[in-house]
Amino acid sequence: MSCAEALAFGGAELPDGAEGAKCRMQSAMDALYEADFRMPREDLWAWVAATYPDAPEPGGPGTLACPKGVDHCFQLDVNGRPGTDAYYVDLAVTYVNAETARVRFSAFTT
Repeated sequence: MSCAEALAFGGAELPDGAEGAKCRMQSAMDALYEADFRMPREDLWAWVAATYPDAPEPGGPGTLACPKGVDHCFQLDVNGRPGTDAYYVDLAVTYVNAETARVRFSAFTT
């Protein structure tokens, strides 16, 4: 599956400098699009803010208790937002090292 299509379902685009992107889609009654990629850590939050201006900042209100090994995560209601077909977007960020962040993105309709 095209990563452009997977990210667009949730109103996003693959960020500049992204590497190793792997994407997939699952569909039964509802649709789930997933993307997993690495990007420059220094560009991560600018990409998040440009893509989802109402996303919670790291450690701020609205962040979730992340699974072990995940540095920052959130779920955002994007239902009705122009340019998206998803109802929700989940984002999980893991800092690989000082230069690289791993982003796991999912957009879904349930």
